Amino acid sequence: MKLVHADLSDKGWFIGPWNSDLAISVGYANRGINEPHLHTQITEIYLVASGTTEIRIEKETFKIQRGDIVIIEPGEAHTFLSSSPDYFHFVIHTPGLSSERAQKEKSLVPGTRLGI
Repeated sequence: MKLVHADLSDKGWFIGPWNSDLAISVGYANRGINEPHLHTQITEIYLVASGTTEIRIEKETFKIQRGDIVIIEPGEAHTFLSSSPDYFHFVIHTPGLSSERAQKEKSLVPGTRLGI
């Protein structure tokens, strides 16, 4: 059993292969980060718990809110454009990779790929 409390003062990850035997990575964020990137292996699943945000996936912008789920497949470039002050989401990465492997498979992309 593992119980982890969110530190709401900062965005951060909690549980994954780097500190547990989980085969997935589970984390949270209290804001969306504008960092255009894609993953070559990881599927990201966002579960919005509160607030709203605008997420850009390839050349489409979506406004998502509490209760929405967004699934981003490997190879799909994405970034967050804005978030409300009360924004909070959980995110699942599958497969869960070690910290080093997860960093290597994340590729930054130019904003022009997303039309921004």
